[in-house]
Amino acid sequence: MLARRLPSIMPPLSFAEALEVTQIHSVAGLLKDRGSLVAIRPFRSPHHSASGPSLVGGGSFPKPGEISLSHRGILFLDELTEFKRDVLEFLRQPLEDGFVTISRTRQSVSFPAQFTLVASTNPCPCGYFGDTVQACTCSPRAREQYWARLSGPLMDRIDLQVGVNRLKPEEITQQSTGEDSQAVRQRVQMARDRAYQRFADTTLRCNAEMRSEHLRQWCQLDDVTRNLLEGAIRKLGLSVRASDRILKVARTIADLAGDETLQVQHVSEAIQYRTIDRMQ
Repeated sequence: MLARRLPSIMPPLSFAEALEVTQIHSVAGLLKDRGSLVAIRPFRSPHHSASGPSLVGGGSFPKPGEISLSHRGILFLDELTEFKRDVLEFLRQPLEDGFVTISRTRQSVSFPAQFTLVASTNPCPCGYFGDTVQACTCSPRAREQYWARLSGPLMDRIDLQVGVNRLKPEEITQQSTGEDSQAVRQRVQMARDRAYQRFADTTLRCNAEMRSEHLRQWCQLDDVTRNLLEGAIRKLGLSVRASDRILKVARTIADLAGDETLQVQHVSEAIQYRTIDRMQ
Protein backbone atom coordinates (compact mmCIF):
# COMPACT_ATOMS: atom_id res chain seq x y z
CA MET A 1 0.00 0.00 0.00
CA LEU A 2 2.82 2.39 0.88
CA ALA A 3 4.58 1.70 -2.41
CA ARG A 4 1.44 2.34 -4.47
CA ARG A 5 0.99 5.72 -2.76
CA LEU A 6 4.44 6.98 -3.72
CA PRO A 7 3.49 8.33 -7.18
CA SER A 8 0.86 10.51 -5.49
CA ILE A 9 3.49 12.37 -3.43
CA MET A 10 6.02 12.75 -6.24
CA PRO A 11 6.06 15.98 -8.29
CA PRO A 12 3.87 15.84 -11.43
CA LEU A 13 5.57 14.88 -14.67
CA SER A 14 6.90 17.83 -16.62
CA PHE A 15 5.90 17.97 -20.29
CA ALA A 16 9.38 16.80 -21.33
CA GLU A 17 9.22 13.87 -18.89
CA ALA A 18 5.71 12.95 -20.05
CA LEU A 19 6.99 12.80 -23.64
CA GLU A 20 9.81 10.46 -22.60
CA VAL A 21 7.41 8.13 -20.78
CA THR A 22 4.93 8.22 -23.64
CA GLN A 23 7.58 7.29 -26.21
CA ILE A 24 8.67 4.27 -24.15
CA HIS A 25 5.11 3.03 -23.72
CA SER A 26 4.44 3.60 -27.41
CA VAL A 27 7.42 1.45 -28.41
CA ALA A 28 6.17 -1.25 -26.01
CA GLY A 29 2.70 -1.08 -27.58
CA LEU A 30 1.04 -0.08 -24.32
CA LEU A 31 -0.64 3.16 -25.34
CA LYS A 32 -4.40 2.70 -25.20
CA ASP A 33 -5.14 5.62 -27.52
CA ARG A 34 -2.84 6.57 -30.36
CA GLY A 35 -1.51 10.06 -29.83
CA SER A 36 -2.39 10.12 -26.12
CA LEU A 37 0.11 11.44 -23.57
CA VAL A 38 1.07 9.54 -20.41
CA ALA A 39 0.49 12.21 -17.77
CA ILE A 40 1.01 10.27 -14.53
CA ARG A 41 4.14 8.64 -13.21
CA PRO A 42 4.35 4.90 -14.01
CA PHE A 43 4.02 2.27 -11.32
CA ARG A 44 5.23 -1.19 -12.32
CA SER A 45 5.14 -4.26 -10.07
CA PRO A 46 6.44 -7.43 -11.78
CA HIS A 47 5.98 -10.82 -10.07
CA HIS A 48 9.00 -12.39 -8.38
CA SER A 49 9.00 -15.12 -11.03
CA ALA A 50 9.88 -12.52 -13.69
CA SER A 51 12.83 -13.35 -15.96
CA GLY A 52 15.79 -11.15 -16.79
CA PRO A 53 14.51 -10.25 -20.29
CA SER A 54 11.11 -9.25 -18.90
CA LEU A 55 12.85 -6.77 -16.60
CA VAL A 56 15.45 -5.46 -19.03
CA GLY A 57 13.59 -5.90 -22.31
CA GLY A 58 14.44 -7.88 -25.39
CA GLY A 59 13.08 -9.74 -28.36
CA SER A 60 14.15 -9.97 -32.00
CA PHE A 61 13.10 -6.36 -32.32
CA PRO A 62 14.04 -5.12 -28.83
CA LYS A 63 11.25 -3.67 -26.75
CA PRO A 64 11.57 -2.06 -23.31
CA GLY A 65 11.09 -4.20 -20.22
CA GLU A 66 9.73 -3.39 -16.77
CA ILE A 67 12.80 -1.33 -15.86
CA SER A 68 12.32 1.10 -18.75
CA LEU A 69 8.53 1.07 -18.41
CA SER A 70 9.17 2.44 -14.89
CA HIS A 71 11.13 5.42 -16.29
CA ARG A 72 10.34 8.58 -14.26
CA GLY A 73 8.17 6.45 -11.95
CA ILE A 74 8.26 3.54 -9.51
CA LEU A 75 9.51 -0.02 -9.99
CA PHE A 76 8.14 -2.03 -7.06
CA LEU A 77 9.62 -5.46 -6.35
CA ASP A 78 7.56 -7.23 -3.69
CA GLU A 79 9.23 -10.19 -1.94
CA LEU A 80 12.63 -9.06 -3.18
CA THR A 81 14.49 -12.10 -1.86
CA GLU A 82 12.20 -14.40 -3.88
CA PHE A 83 13.55 -13.01 -7.16
CA LYS A 84 16.38 -15.00 -8.68
CA ARG A 85 19.74 -13.47 -7.82
CA ASP A 86 20.88 -13.29 -11.45
CA VAL A 87 17.67 -11.44 -12.34
CA LEU A 88 18.25 -8.86 -9.60
CA GLU A 89 21.77 -8.25 -10.89
CA PHE A 90 20.22 -6.77 -14.05
CA LEU A 91 19.19 -3.80 -11.90
CA ARG A 92 22.74 -2.71 -11.17
CA GLN A 93 23.56 -0.91 -14.43
CA PRO A 94 20.31 1.06 -14.80
CA LEU A 95 20.37 2.08 -11.12
CA GLU A 96 23.86 3.46 -11.68
CA ASP A 97 23.67 4.82 -15.23
CA GLY A 98 19.97 5.55 -15.80
CA PHE A 99 19.60 3.52 -19.00
CA VAL A 100 19.40 -0.06 -20.28
CA THR A 101 21.32 -1.36 -23.29
CA ILE A 102 20.04 -4.39 -25.22
CA SER A 103 22.52 -5.88 -27.67
CA ARG A 104 21.61 -8.15 -30.54
CA THR A 105 23.63 -9.51 -33.45
CA ARG A 106 22.66 -6.72 -35.85
CA GLN A 107 21.84 -3.87 -33.49
CA SER A 108 22.20 -2.38 -30.04
CA VAL A 109 19.36 -0.40 -28.48
CA SER A 110 19.41 1.80 -25.37
CA PHE A 111 16.26 2.67 -23.42
CA PRO A 112 16.11 5.28 -20.64
CA ALA A 113 15.64 3.85 -17.16
CA GLN A 114 15.64 6.55 -14.51
CA PHE A 115 13.27 5.10 -11.96
CA THR A 116 12.80 4.86 -8.21
CA LEU A 117 13.31 1.30 -7.00
CA VAL A 118 11.06 0.30 -4.11
CA ALA A 119 11.35 -3.22 -2.70
CA SER A 120 9.97 -5.16 0.25
CA THR A 121 10.91 -8.44 1.83
CA ASN A 122 10.57 -10.37 5.07
CA PRO A 123 13.46 -10.18 7.56
CA CYS A 124 13.97 -13.95 7.40
CA PRO A 125 12.39 -17.09 5.85
CA CYS A 126 9.77 -17.44 8.60
CA GLY A 127 9.16 -13.69 8.67
CA TYR A 128 9.50 -13.12 12.43
CA PHE A 129 13.14 -12.18 13.00
CA GLY A 130 13.19 -9.19 15.37
CA ASP A 131 9.45 -9.41 16.05
CA THR A 132 8.35 -8.48 19.58
CA VAL A 133 5.47 -10.98 19.67
CA GLN A 134 6.28 -14.04 17.57
CA ALA A 135 9.62 -15.81 18.02
CA CYS A 136 11.77 -16.45 14.94
CA THR A 137 12.22 -20.14 14.13
CA CYS A 138 15.08 -19.67 11.63
CA SER A 139 18.65 -20.66 12.37
CA PRO A 140 21.44 -18.07 11.97
CA ARG A 141 22.63 -20.05 8.95
CA ALA A 142 19.17 -19.90 7.34
CA ARG A 143 19.00 -16.13 7.83
CA GLU A 144 22.49 -15.74 6.39
CA GLN A 145 21.58 -17.74 3.29
CA TYR A 146 18.34 -15.77 2.96
CA TRP A 147 20.11 -12.41 2.82
CA ALA A 148 22.90 -13.81 0.64
CA ARG A 149 20.39 -13.73 -2.24
CA LEU A 150 20.99 -9.97 -2.37
CA SER A 151 24.49 -9.05 -3.49
CA GLY A 152 26.54 -6.33 -1.82
CA PRO A 153 26.76 -4.21 -5.00
CA LEU A 154 22.96 -4.26 -5.34
CA MET A 155 22.41 -3.28 -1.69
CA ASP A 156 24.92 -0.46 -2.13
CA ARG A 157 22.51 1.04 -4.65
CA ILE A 158 19.50 0.98 -2.32
CA ASP A 159 19.63 4.32 -0.50
CA LEU A 160 16.95 3.79 2.15
CA GLN A 161 16.81 0.47 4.00
CA VAL A 162 14.07 0.74 6.58
CA GLY A 163 12.67 -1.90 8.92
CA VAL A 164 8.89 -1.87 9.41
CA ASN A 165 7.82 -3.22 12.81
CA ARG A 166 4.55 -4.88 13.76
CA LEU A 167 1.81 -2.39 14.63
CA LYS A 168 0.45 -2.38 18.16
CA PRO A 169 -3.27 -3.26 18.54
CA GLU A 170 -4.10 0.33 19.53
CA GLU A 171 -2.31 1.61 16.45
CA ILE A 172 -4.39 -0.67 14.22
CA THR A 173 -7.72 0.43 15.71
CA GLN A 174 -7.02 4.14 16.20
CA GLN A 175 -9.25 6.52 14.24
CA SER A 176 -6.75 9.33 13.64
CA THR A 177 -5.21 9.64 10.19
CA GLY A 178 -1.90 11.03 8.98
CA GLU A 179 -1.19 13.67 6.39
CA ASP A 180 -2.87 13.38 3.04
CA SER A 181 -0.81 12.90 -0.10
CA GLN A 182 -1.37 16.47 -1.28
CA ALA A 183 0.29 17.95 1.81
CA VAL A 184 3.27 15.62 1.47
CA ARG A 185 3.55 16.34 -2.26
CA GLN A 186 3.80 20.07 -1.54
CA ARG A 187 6.80 19.47 0.73
CA VAL A 188 8.39 17.19 -1.84
CA GLN A 189 7.82 19.80 -4.56
CA MET A 190 9.44 22.53 -2.44
CA ALA A 191 12.49 20.32 -1.88
CA ARG A 192 12.64 19.48 -5.59
CA ASP A 193 12.40 23.18 -6.46
CA ARG A 194 15.44 23.87 -4.28
CA ALA A 195 17.32 21.21 -6.22
CA TYR A 196 16.18 22.70 -9.55
CA GLN A 197 17.58 26.08 -8.51
CA ARG A 198 20.84 24.51 -7.37
CA PHE A 199 21.26 22.63 -10.65
CA ALA A 200 20.08 25.46 -12.90
CA ASP A 201 23.39 25.61 -14.81
CA THR A 202 23.77 21.83 -15.13
CA THR A 203 21.98 18.93 -16.79
CA LEU A 204 20.99 17.46 -13.40
CA ARG A 205 17.34 17.20 -12.41
CA CYS A 206 17.50 15.85 -8.86
CA ASN A 207 19.93 14.98 -6.07
CA ALA A 208 20.04 11.30 -7.06
CA GLU A 209 21.80 12.24 -10.31
CA MET A 210 24.77 13.93 -8.60
CA ARG A 211 28.24 12.56 -9.27
CA SER A 212 31.41 12.87 -7.20
CA GLU A 213 32.23 16.36 -8.47
CA HIS A 214 28.75 17.55 -7.57
CA LEU A 215 29.00 16.06 -4.08
CA ARG A 216 32.22 17.98 -3.47
CA GLN A 217 30.47 21.18 -4.50
CA TRP A 218 27.05 20.84 -2.84
CA CYS A 219 27.65 18.38 -0.01
CA GLN A 220 30.54 19.98 1.85
CA LEU A 221 30.94 18.81 5.45
CA ASP A 222 32.30 20.46 8.56
CA ASP A 223 34.79 18.58 10.76
CA VAL A 224 32.16 17.17 13.15
CA THR A 225 29.96 15.87 10.33
CA ARG A 226 32.93 14.46 8.43
CA ASN A 227 34.09 12.55 11.54
CA LEU A 228 30.58 11.12 11.94
CA LEU A 229 30.50 9.87 8.35
CA GLU A 230 34.02 8.46 8.56
CA GLY A 231 33.07 6.57 11.73
CA ALA A 232 30.02 5.09 10.00
CA ILE A 233 32.10 4.03 7.01
CA ARG A 234 34.56 2.21 9.28
CA LYS A 235 31.93 0.61 11.53
CA LEU A 236 29.57 -0.52 8.76
CA GLY A 237 32.27 -1.30 6.19
CA LEU A 238 30.60 0.98 3.64
CA SER A 239 31.86 1.26 0.08
CA VAL A 240 32.57 4.54 -1.68
CA ARG A 241 29.28 4.15 -3.55
CA ALA A 242 27.31 3.67 -0.33
CA SER A 243 28.96 6.68 1.34
CA ASP A 244 28.19 8.83 -1.71
CA ARG A 245 24.55 7.75 -1.55
CA ILE A 246 24.40 8.70 2.14
CA LEU A 247 25.45 12.20 1.11
CA LYS A 248 22.76 12.35 -1.57
CA VAL A 249 20.11 11.31 0.94
CA ALA A 250 21.45 13.84 3.45
CA ARG A 251 21.29 16.54 0.78
CA THR A 252 17.61 15.66 0.20
CA ILE A 253 16.88 15.68 3.93
CA ALA A 254 18.41 19.15 4.13
CA ASP A 255 16.29 20.31 1.18
CA LEU A 256 13.13 19.02 2.88
CA ALA A 257 14.14 20.98 5.99
CA GLY A 258 14.86 24.11 3.94
CA ASP A 259 18.57 24.12 4.85
CA GLU A 260 21.14 25.13 2.26
CA THR A 261 24.15 23.58 4.03
CA LEU A 262 24.53 19.99 5.19
CA GLN A 263 24.51 19.65 8.96
CA VAL A 264 25.35 16.79 11.28
CA GLN A 265 21.69 15.88 11.88
CA HIS A 266 21.08 15.47 8.14
CA VAL A 267 23.98 13.04 7.70
CA SER A 268 23.13 11.22 10.93
CA GLU A 269 19.57 10.61 9.74
CA ALA A 270 20.79 9.40 6.35
CA ILE A 271 23.12 6.89 8.06
CA GLN A 272 20.24 5.58 10.17
CA TYR A 273 18.41 4.59 6.99
CA ARG A 274 21.11 2.00 6.18
CA THR A 275 19.33 -0.62 8.33
CA ILE A 276 20.53 -3.70 6.45
CA ASP A 277 24.14 -2.48 6.45
CA ARG A 278 23.88 -2.27 10.26
CA MET A 279 22.57 -5.86 10.39
CA GLN A 280 25.59 -7.35 8.65
